[in-house]
Amino acid sequence: MSTLERPMPVKTPTTAPFWDGLARHRVVIQYSPSSDTYVFYPRVRAPRTLANDLQWREISGMGTLYSYSIARRPVSPHFADAVPHSLAIVEWDEGPRFSTQMVNVDPAQLRVGMRVQPVFVDYPEHDVTMLRYQPTPE
Repeated sequence: MSTLERPMPVKTPTTAPFWDGLARHRVVIQYSPSSDTYVFYPRVRAPRTLANDLQWREISGMGTLYSYSIARRPVSPHFADAVPHSLAIVEWDEGPRFSTQMVNVDPAQLRVGMRVQPVFVDYPEHDVTMLRYQPTPE
């Protein structure tokens, strides 16, 4: 049985600064001065104000586990070899939430509200770095 290649993100002009930041092992997201908030997912206009004032700023990447689910069946055939799969939503200290995967942790140890830190996973063959999360050391 052949293994399907996993889908990878496609960099666009709007998302390029985010992906370029990850390639440097930094988390870079947008900030809107008109609403005084950090923004994620990348976009061309600020939410709520529709201002053309979005700036790219580096954040720590640190956050809190907001929610998670353990997929015991593959989410698609591309992930057949990756179960159980710890799908998660991390709330960054700066405010926005990010859909990701928890790594380097037993799924039984996951707890909503736990502190988490970024893990940068490089895929040089695809010229992409993915942002994953693991619990912070106690």
